[in-house]
Amino acid sequence: MALFRSLGDPARLAIVRRLASGEARVVDLTDELGLAQSTVSKHLACLRDCGLIDYRVEGRQSFYALTRPELLDLLRSAEQLLATTGEAVALCPVYGVPDGSPAAVGA
Repeated sequence: MALFRSLGDPARLAIVRRLASGEARVVDLTDELGLAQSTVSKHLACLRDCGLIDYRVEGRQSFYALTRPELLDLLRSAEQLLATTGEAVALCPVYGVPDGSPAAVGA
């Protein structure tokens, strides 16, 4: 479940998609994604904690990259599933309802 929560944030998902095309520095991500440096750094830390990305140091620069290439297969599969289900996920009565709420437990 933590994996999907980590990918549920649009900024983190954008970072993962960008890193799918190759390594990037924080400055590259801020420029390409239009996000603040603090935002990118926060999301990179989250993705590192999840083990989805790591970095290497070269001089005074850190280069971030995906550690799990199979993550891209998961994202492609999710996109295909969403394309075939249309709006069914958005119309699901428990979609977006916090765990433990009456709607989530069927009350």
